[in-house]
Amino acid sequence: MELLHSGLKLRQLQVFREVLRAGSTRRAATALGISQPAISQQVKQLEATLGFTLFKRSANRILPLQEAWEFLRNVELALTSLDRLEASVSAMKNEEKQRISIAAPAVFGFVTLPRVVALIRAQTASTVRSISGSYEQIGEHVLSGRADLGISRLPLDERLFEWAPLGSARNVCIFPRNHRFSKCARIEANDLAGETIVDIDPQFASHQMNFNALRFAGIEPDILVEYDSNGHEAGFVSAGLGVSITNEIVAREYEAFQLGIKPVEPSALYHYVAIWQKGRTFSNALNISLEAILSAFVSQTPPNG
Repeated sequence: MELLHSGLKLRQLQVFREVLRAGSTRRAATALGISQPAISQQVKQLEATLGFTLFKRSANRILPLQEAWEFLRNVELALTSLDRLEASVSAMKNEEKQRISIAAPAVFGFVTLPRVVALIRAQTASTVRSISGSYEQIGEHVLSGRADLGISRLPLDERLFEWAPLGSARNVCIFPRNHRFSKCARIEANDLAGETIVDIDPQFASHQMNFNALRFAGIEPDILVEYDSNGHEAGFVSAGLGVSITNEIVAREYEAFQLGIKPVEPSALYHYVAIWQKGRTFSNALNISLEAILSAFVSQTPPNG
């Protein structure tokens, strides 16, 4: 199968991807069920079509160059799109067995996504693929076609996305149930003096907001752990290693940890939305999936505290 007018062939791209995944032509040949010389021939033909070298040859081995890793990213996108095309054709033949891909921060896998999947399964025979990532990555997954729907936060580019509101949330502090904060109506910067803090990575805006509030009150934060993905903090806090600041919607995912939760001042306001590509046509299964996401958020109880 030739792709467009570039001369690139689908089999060449599949072989190239498998070589990088497997780490050698021998293992790639085993995985694809063809001979090692056939693998090498496909790679050489791909390089000839591209007009640049992807691998360095040395002692019967091929070592990927930087160009190979850069090219792989686009190959993955192209092959994923083709996989989705194949899946959509199958879904058109039998819509009830469609596979729905939902992109969301990993933390929503604790409570919300299991509820979503249960609702989808109750109404269709569709299977669900869960894809995790940062909010920026969620948008990329949706735009690239790797995900049908996403759970994200505003702001978003209305030229690229459409969305439905899921709820708004303010900051809260999470802490072990026997902590002194359980007697407070809300947590302010001064209350955090002397507390060990489990804090999100400095690359996140919420980190800077938390730090600014503390330093404005003359308090230097005592950071024990920095984490780069929501969900990690719950484990550290439940182990009694400190307190952490998150928001109400994320805090709902921590039901199983039995944490204390109180509002934080000053606070930011976060608006959560279900997103999809602008202009996307919805199948029946996709409509049911969107309704499942909306219902899962509506049915959630407020965090404890």
